[in-house]
Amino acid sequence: MTQVPVQAGSARVVELEDVDVVYRTRGGGPFNAERVHALTGVGLTVAEGETVGIVGESGCGKSTLAKVLVGLERPRSGEIRHRGQDLWRMSAGERRRRIGRHVGMVFQDPSTSMNRRMPVRQILRDPLDVHRWGTPAERDARVAELLSLVGLPTSAAGVLPSQLSGGQRQRVAIARALALGPDVLIADEPTSALDVSVRAQILNLLLDLKSTLGLAMIYISHDIQTVRRVSDRILTMYLGRVVEETPAASVEDTRHPYTRALLSATPSLLHSITPIPLTGPVPSAVRPPSGCPFRTRCWRADDRCAEAMPEIAADHSAAAHRYRCFHPVLGEADLADARAQELS
Repeated sequence: MTQVPVQAGSARVVELEDVDVVYRTRGGGPFNAERVHALTGVGLTVAEGETVGIVGESGCGKSTLAKVLVGLERPRSGEIRHRGQDLWRMSAGERRRRIGRHVGMVFQDPSTSMNRRMPVRQILRDPLDVHRWGTPAERDARVAELLSLVGLPTSAAGVLPSQLSGGQRQRVAIARALALGPDVLIADEPTSALDVSVRAQILNLLLDLKSTLGLAMIYISHDIQTVRRVSDRILTMYLGRVVEETPAASVEDTRHPYTRALLSATPSLLHSITPIPLTGPVPSAVRPPSGCPFRTRCWRADDRCAEAMPEIAADHSAAAHRYRCFHPVLGEADLADARAQELS
């Protein structure tokens, strides 16, 4: 899915345009190696102060997208721009400096993303030392400032990660990502490795930081209800493609059957939701289906869906709502067949 207009008056921080990522599988020799289509034609635009959520099942390309955004994965084709500058037209050194200074990354598991032999002070100082930020005294002051920013006492600077709770370690990881004052923060499943009791605390912290620092944020998760809470816009990914983009406030009116199925799979305390079953496994990314990749599991698919990938359609009832589907869900009647499968 190509780029969409950002909010009027907002500068674009990150832009992806028609990005493809293809991996060669192991085995089979150099001439017979199969290719995994991890991302296909992905477009994404994030403006200043905006949070874009990315949702989808495991294997849909969310983590590959995160690697592309931080320069760990070079796309086969397409462009990745930061503040209008194409990252892969830069020299390697310039690209590392730009990403290191302006893009922060919070990983899924804080236990494995930090050096367990380093005290928290050194973990937070590392990016400052690498990028030669300020004087040594200013770096020490910055460490104390970062700890305060994420709600940790200054005494935490001297302890090892193993001496902290999971929630405290994730706060350290967030502080490290913010060390150099980035203008975009990428959070890849930042609460999935935490106890339920502390997930809300970390989400609230991210929301507070976004408001306080004016950060742009890309929040990646399989939980659409969590993404809905923290995001302004939501992109749904399936088998390496963006199949729908919708404002978070109107996510219950999504058109793509896959997004509807994701939404029905998350329980709600306020409304009774009948789950929409998806029959069969996720197709292979080595040999993706023809036409719409979701057609093999979709209750609304027909022969047309196998012939071609649907073009991008706009929902004129909601701004910035677009989807790829020949048979969009327009009302409760379009869900009847799916719910009948669950009851039968």
